[in-house]
Amino acid sequence: MPRQKLTALVSALGAVTLLITLAATPASAASWPLPTPGGPAAPDEPPADGPANIDQLAVTVHQDGGTRNGIEVAFDRTSRTATGEKPAAASQFVFLFDESIRFNPERFPTCEREQFEAGGPDACPAGSRVGSGTARVYPDTTAEVAVFNTRYASGMRGVLITIPATGGVLENTFEPVTGLYRKDYRWASDELLPSALPPGERTATTRFQVSFGATFTDARGRTHSFVESVARPGKQLDFGLWSRFVTGQVLLPTTEATRPARNTV
Repeated sequence: MPRQKLTALVSALGAVTLLITLAATPASAASWPLPTPGGPAAPDEPPADGPANIDQLAVTVHQDGGTRNGIEVAFDRTSRTATGEKPAAASQFVFLFDESIRFNPERFPTCEREQFEAGGPDACPAGSRVGSGTARVYPDTTAEVAVFNTRYASGMRGVLITIPATGGVLENTFEPVTGLYRKDYRWASDELLPSALPPGERTATTRFQVSFGATFTDARGRTHSFVESVARPGKQLDFGLWSRFVTGQVLLPTTEATRPARNTV
């Protein structure tokens, strides 16, 4: 083969090899931009040493028994490392909801962080609980999760994801997504996980299950749904969980869930 043709072939094979390498790179290795840059700013911390996390996400959607479009959305996230060691702790989660979904926090009672910290779940007004779940903390501690509708001093709406057994409170704010995320999503729940502990000493969850959804009947006898979807029954809804860890790693596992039949009202 002439040298000129051989050189051209080697160059072409090199380009193909590069393309294969890029295509084989897991999507989780990409540095996805923050979906909700308009919300509260995360603490500015330098990346810490630690393992790479491997996360998976499953989501189910159910009728909530309230309004015609009312639903309950349940996230189930698992996290592990290739070697089985403790995963790196998270510094921020952003729950991403299908573009057909909207929230109605203004129609539900609210629980302030101070109320919960002073008296636990019993101190929160009736009707303010809008979700539940469990958290498994490495290596094998499991705790109940309770979710409460809240309103922040800034006027922003959101939820408190709490762990009653420890008094832990994680503030979530409802924010519209931006940029490339608008293709599949509309609203997100942005959760910061600040800590005064060194990164290696922070707790890491190997699994958490948390739901968003509830119904409330007001003083006039009107029933409201906390979460609603205008999508037709049977449609596949898009969900994601943008996750940032103390190591600087960013993951974005995504999944779909079937929109159930509408409630009979």
